[in-house]
Amino acid sequence: MRWEQVYLAGTGVWLADRTNAAEAVATGAYDAAEHAVNQIHSVSSAVADGPDDLSAPEMAVRAARTALRRSGPAAERVAAVFHSYLWFQGAELWPSAAYVAQHAVGSAVPAFDLLQQCNAGLAGLELAARQLCSRPVGEDEAVLLTTADRFAPPAFDRWRAERGMVYGDGGTALVLTSSPEAATARLLATATRVDNSLEGLARGAGFRSGPQDEPRPVDLGARAEEYFRAHRNMRAATLRTAEVAADSIRAALADADTPMERIDRVVLNATGHQRLTWQLEHQLGIEEKYSNWEFCREVGHLGAGDHFAGLNELLETGEVGAGDRVLLVGGGTGYSCTSAVVEITDPSGWSA
Repeated sequence: MRWEQVYLAGTGVWLADRTNAAEAVATGAYDAAEHAVNQIHSVSSAVADGPDDLSAPEMAVRAARTALRRSGPAAERVAAVFHSYLWFQGAELWPSAAYVAQHAVGSAVPAFDLLQQCNAGLAGLELAARQLCSRPVGEDEAVLLTTADRFAPPAFDRWRAERGMVYGDGGTALVLTSSPEAATARLLATATRVDNSLEGLARGAGFRSGPQDEPRPVDLGARAEEYFRAHRNMRAATLRTAEVAADSIRAALADADTPMERIDRVVLNATGHQRLTWQLEHQLGIEEKYSNWEFCREVGHLGAGDHFAGLNELLETGEVGAGDRVLLVGGGTGYSCTSAVVEITDPSGWSA
C-alpha cells in the first residue's frame, strides 16, 4: 500500500540495564554453543527490586513520553493508541493499552491491544496509517503506537526460550501523524503478507485448557518440533516463511517506487547473527553494515519493538539524514510479515 501524507513525528525507547551474555554463559544460564552462533554481546534485562524494576506497560509509557515530547504539535492530536506485546503485561484479563493511554495521553483516547507477535509493531503501523487516511480531508490526527515486554523468570527464560534468539526487556513508541508539521520522516509504503497455515509453529500440536497446563519456562523450540512432527518438515516451513517475507519486501519496495539499491539502511527483527546473516545475504542482498545488527547484539530481541527501537537508534545516533530511505522488515509467528519504507525528512533536533 502506498501512503500519501502519512508522517512519523517522533520515536522513543526505554531499555533496562544490560546483562552481559558471556557472563550468562559462565553461570550456565546461556548455552555456550548458542552464544558462539548468535554472537550476542548483551541483553536489556530488568532486575527485580532494581532501579529498572518496571512492568511492561510502565516501560511503554516511558517510551511514549519520549516519543510525544519529540513529536511537536502531533502530540496534542493523538486520536488512538495501539499497544503491542508478546508476553505477560502485569495482570491477566486486563487491557494494558488502556493503562498506556491513560498515563501517556489521557483517559479519553481510545486504546487497543494488538497481538501479532513479533510483527505487531509494524502491522500496527499499517493499521494506524489506514486510520489516518480515513479521516476527513483537512483534519489532522495522530496515532501513538507502543510496544513493551518484560521476559521475567521463572515463567520465561530469555536465554533458552528459542534457538537463535535472546529476548530483551524494553518499551518502544512511535507517533504517526497526518500532518507534515515538524515531521521527522514520511511513510512511503507498507505491505503485509501472511500464511495462517503456519500458526502451529508457535502453538505446537495441540491445545491447553489454561495457562496452568503450559510447561514452564516457555519452550518455543519444543512447540515448533511438535508441529514439525505432526504436520510438515522443517525445510518446507522455513521456505514458506521466507517466501511470505520476500513477497512482503517486494510489494513494499514496489509501492514506494524504491529499488533495493536506493535503500540506505535496513531494520530487521533482532535475531542472532546466523539468522540475521541469512536474511541479509539471501533475501536482501546487502552488507551487514547497513543493518541494525550492532544495536541488536547489545539489547536482544524486544518482541514487537525491534523496528521502532532500531529506527530510533538510527535517528539518535545520526546514522541517517534527510533523504535517506529505511526499509523495515517484520516477521511474526502466525505467520505474518509487514515491510515498510520510510524516507527521513528532518532528523534535526533528535537527541538521546
